[in-house]
Amino acid sequence: MQCPYCNADDTKVIDSRLAAEGAQVRRRRQCNQCQERFTTFEVVEVVMPRIIKSNGRIEPYDSQKLRRSIQLPLQKRPVTLDEQEAMISRIEKRIRQLGEREISSKSLGEVVMSELKELDDVAYVRFASVYRDFQDIEAFRQELQNIKPTDAK
Repeated sequence: MQCPYCNADDTKVIDSRLAAEGAQVRRRRQCNQCQERFTTFEVVEVVMPRIIKSNGRIEPYDSQKLRRSIQLPLQKRPVTLDEQEAMISRIEKRIRQLGEREISSKSLGEVVMSELKELDDVAYVRFASVYRDFQDIEAFRQELQNIKPTDAK
């Protein structure tokens, strides 16, 4: 692994532990040249289905795009980075388990919404307001009514 500080190729692993519910290995590394420490994450590379956009265009799955779309509604919410990564891992696992080579962006959005609803109600409503393109306060109110008081955390 190349050092991000001095670009040396000689680094050593100081500590390893599982992250994101076992879907990742978090490694703490140290450069043998400049002695700086940094963290890397190791994940299994799997083939994800391609995404069929609402306009019919097909694009490759992009985990960074998913991560950005989840981080926005979670801003200033009491959700740790580990919880976010675990949720992303669950989303990707659910998508792979569909066994499809292509899935619609709508299906992906529904999976994201169900995971957000379990994690944080406010983030769920924020995501739903953009995803479902609420046009007025009544549509927003109806979505809020879908969150049962027993679901609230």
